[in-house]
Amino acid sequence: MVFAAPNEALARARQLLDTDPPPLHASVAHQVIGIWQRDFGDLRLALRHLRRARDLAAQADSAEREADVLATLGVALVHAGRTRQGLAAFERGVARGAGHTRARVLYRRAYVWWVLGRHREALEDVRRAIPVLRQAGDVIWTARALTLRATVHLALGAVERANADFAAAQALWDTTGQEHDKADAVESRGLAAFREGDIPAALRLLDEAAERYAALGTPTFMLTIRRCEVLMAAGLAPEALAEADAALAELDGIGGQPTRRAELLLAAARAARLAGDPHTAITRAAAAVRLFAGQQRAWWEAHARLVLLEARAATGRRSGRLVADAAALAERLAGFGSPSAPEASLLAGRIALALGRRADAERHLSAAARGRRSGPPLARITGWAAQALRARAAGSARGVLEACRRGLEVLDDHRMTLGASELRARATAQGAELAALAQEAALASGRPRRLLVWSERWRATVLSAPPTRPPADHALLSSLTAFREIAARAQAARQEGHPVPALEREQRRLEQAIRCRTLYLRGEAPGGGGRFDPARLLERLGDARLVELAVLNGRVHVLLCGEGRVRRFEAGRLADAVTEAEYVQAGLRRLAHPGAAARLPLVEAAGRRLEELLLGPAARHLGSGPVVVVPPGSLHRVPWALLPSLRERVLSVSPSASSWLRARETEPPPGGRQVLVRGPGLATGGAEVPELAGRYGAPTVLEGEDAQVPRVLRELDGAALAHIAAHGTFRADSPLFSSLTMADGPLIVHDFERLHRSPYRIVLSCCDTARFASVGADELLGLVTALLPLGTAGVVACSAPVNDEAVVPLMLALHKGLDAGLCLAEALRDARAAVAGDAVHQATGWAFSAFGAA
Repeated sequence: MVFAAPNEALARARQLLDTDPPPLHASVAHQVIGIWQRDFGDLRLALRHLRRARDLAAQADSAEREADVLATLGVALVHAGRTRQGLAAFERGVARGAGHTRARVLYRRAYVWWVLGRHREALEDVRRAIPVLRQAGDVIWTARALTLRATVHLALGAVERANADFAAAQALWDTTGQEHDKADAVESRGLAAFREGDIPAALRLLDEAAERYAALGTPTFMLTIRRCEVLMAAGLAPEALAEADAALAELDGIGGQPTRRAELLLAAARAARLAGDPHTAITRAAAAVRLFAGQQRAWWEAHARLVLLEARAATGRRSGRLVADAAALAERLAGFGSPSAPEASLLAGRIALALGRRADAERHLSAAARGRRSGPPLARITGWAAQALRARAAGSARGVLEACRRGLEVLDDHRMTLGASELRARATAQGAELAALAQEAALASGRPRRLLVWSERWRATVLSAPPTRPPADHALLSSLTAFREIAARAQAARQEGHPVPALEREQRRLEQAIRCRTLYLRGEAPGGGGRFDPARLLERLGDARLVELAVLNGRVHVLLCGEGRVRRFEAGRLADAVTEAEYVQAGLRRLAHPGAAARLPLVEAAGRRLEELLLGPAARHLGSGPVVVVPPGSLHRVPWALLPSLRERVLSVSPSASSWLRARETEPPPGGRQVLVRGPGLATGGAEVPELAGRYGAPTVLEGEDAQVPRVLRELDGAALAHIAAHGTFRADSPLFSSLTMADGPLIVHDFERLHRSPYRIVLSCCDTARFASVGADELLGLVTALLPLGTAGVVACSAPVNDEAVVPLMLALHKGLDAGLCLAEALRDARAAVAGDAVHQATGWAFSAFGAA
C-alpha cells in the first residue's frame, strides 16, 4: 500500500502501532513508516523505524520478515551515504531469505547497485530475481524489476532493450492499483523518450508523472533530476538550474536522502555550466564529487568530475594536467560503459589543441569522433564537432566544412522534431560551435560567397518553417482564454491601486500551462528545409543591396551582396557596437518626450559612430538603390534608419537573407482585405484608425468590444493588410508572451502562432513591437519573428518607446504611400520625410523599421 496510497499507508501503520500489536505486525508497521520516511520524508527517522522493524522481526523469529526488512534498511543506508553498512545489510538479507523473499531482496540490491552506478552487478541481480518473481506470480515485484532493468539499460545506452522492458512492465502495471509505481513507470517512459531524442514526448510524460505524484502527495526529487536533464537538452539550462536549486532546498528542509542531494548537485552543476556560469558549476560539481566519493558511487563521481573539468576549462584554464585528467576520465567513463566518454575525450582534445599539443589532440579527438555516426542526435553532434576540430588541426578547410555540414544536418533533423518555435530556437545552441568553425574556415578561404553561405547556414533557422499548430487542443485554448481574463483583471486592479499578488500567481500558473502545452508539440517537417542559394539571392536583389553582418572572433564582417557579386569588408568590434546601440536606444527613449530636443545632436553623433562600427568602408559602396540589412541577433535593436548612409534610403531589415528571399517570393492573398484594429487605453485613442477607415473604403474595423482576441484573430487570418494600434509589451523573460492589449486582455505571440496565415502586410503602430529575445545560436523570438514564418511578407514595427501623438501623422503618411502602391520600406521612408522635422518626430521615425520584403 505504501506505493499505491502512500499517505493512507502511513496513517494505517501508525494506527496499528497504537494498538500494541505483536512483534511480527509491529515490524511491518515500522517498515512501512520507514519506507515512507526514506522516500518522502526524513531519512534519519526512516533509519530509526527500519532498525526497530529489523529488531522486531528478529523477536518474532521470522527469517523471511527479517530478510525483507534488511533489504529495505540496506536501501535506506545507501541513500544515507553509508554504503558499506547498506551492502552488509543486503548480504545478511540474501542469506536470511529464501525463494520469493530472496528474489525481492535481490531486486532491491539491484536497485542499490544502480544507485551506486554499478550497472553490471545490477543487471546480474535483477536477472536472478525476475524468473523467481514471475514463477511466484508476483505481478507488482516483477513489474518493478523490469522497470529497474530498463532504467539500467538506459544508463548504458541500450534504448531498444529498455523500451522492451518498459513495455512489458507497463502491461503488468495496468493490472494493478499501484499508483506510485505507475507514476514511476510514466516517469521512466519519459526518460526513455528523452534517450531516443524525443524531447516533446519526454516533457509531456515527465509532467504527467509529476501530476500523478502530486495527487499522491509525494515529493519528486528523482523526477526533478530527470526533468533537469531534458530541460538542458532543450536549451533551457537556466530553468534546469532553478529547478535543481529549488529541489535542493526542499530536500534539505525535510532531511532527505544524501544520495539524491548529490545527484541534484550534479544536475545543478551541469545546468550552471550550460547557462554560462562556470563558477557556480565548479562549486556544485566539487560538492557533488565529494558526496559521491563518500557514498562509494564511482560511476556518479566520474560524471561529476567531467562537469568539474569542463567548468574549469570554461574559465580559461589550460594545462597539461587538465589534459591528462580529462583523458584519464575518458578511459574511466568508457570502462563504465558510459555514453559520456566521448565528451571527456573531446574536452581533452580541445585543451591539447589550445596548448599546441597536436599529437595528443589528434588521439583524443579521434576517440571523441568515433561516436559521430550512431547514437542519439546530441552525441553525434559532439562527434562531428570533434571531427571538425581534427580537420582544422590538420589544416584541411574542406574537412572542417564537411564535418560541420554533417553535424548541422544531424541537428537540423533533431530540431525539426520539435514543434514549438521556442525549442527550435534554443536547440540551435547545440550547433553554435560547428557554425563558428565553418565560418572561420570560410573566412580563411578568402571567398566572401562561401562565408555568406555559412553565415546563412545557422542564422534565424527558426523562421524556416512555421511552428506546429495543434489541430484542436482544447486545453491550450482554455488556458489562453483564462490567461487573458486573469491578465486583464490584474491590469485593471493595478490601475485602481489594488494589490494583485493572487492574480499574478494565477497568471504565472496559466503561463506555465500554456508554455507546457506548446513544448509538447512534435514537429512535422523533416530536415532543415531548402538550402540557401547565393545566385538566387543576387538575381532577386536587382538594383538593391543586401548587407549581411557576420561576427567572427568578436569583429563585424560586412558581406555586401549586389551587382551579381558578394564582397567582404571588415568593420568594428561587436562589443563596441552593442554598447553604442544601447546608448542610442536610451537617447530615443528621451527624445520621445517633448523638451529633450537638446539630445538630438548626441543621438545623431552616436548614429555616425554606429555606422563606422557596423558598416565600415562598406557604407561607401551601397549604390543608390534599396538596402536590406541582415544583422546578427545581438544587434536587433539598432535603429538602422539613424545611420547617415541609410537615413534617406528605402531600407528594410530581415533576420536572414533566406527569410528576405521567402518574403520577397510570398504572393499576396486574393481579395485584398484590410483590417484595422484599435485597442483600449491609448493616449491618442488610436486616432489614425478612423482616418484610415475612410481612406480604405470598406475595411474591417475592430474597436471597443469588437476588438477582442478571438474576433481579431479570425479577421487577421489571411488579410492582405492589417493595422493594429494597441499598447505593446515586450517580455524579455518570456518573449512568446509579448503582447498587444486588446479589449479582453493581451493578444500574445502564442495566439499569432495559431493563425493559418498571418496578414500579408502588417503595421504595428505601438511601442516595443520590434523587440526580440536573442536565444540559441543566432535566433530571435518576438512578435515580428512569429509573423514571418506564417505568411507575412512585411511588417512595420517599433524597437523603442515612442511618442503616441507623433506616431499618428507618421502612420497616416505611411498608409498614404501604401495606397499609392509603394512597398512598406518605400512608404516608411517617404513617411519619415513627410512629417514635421522636430526632434520628437525625427526620433519617432527612426524608431520604426520595415521588416521583410513587402
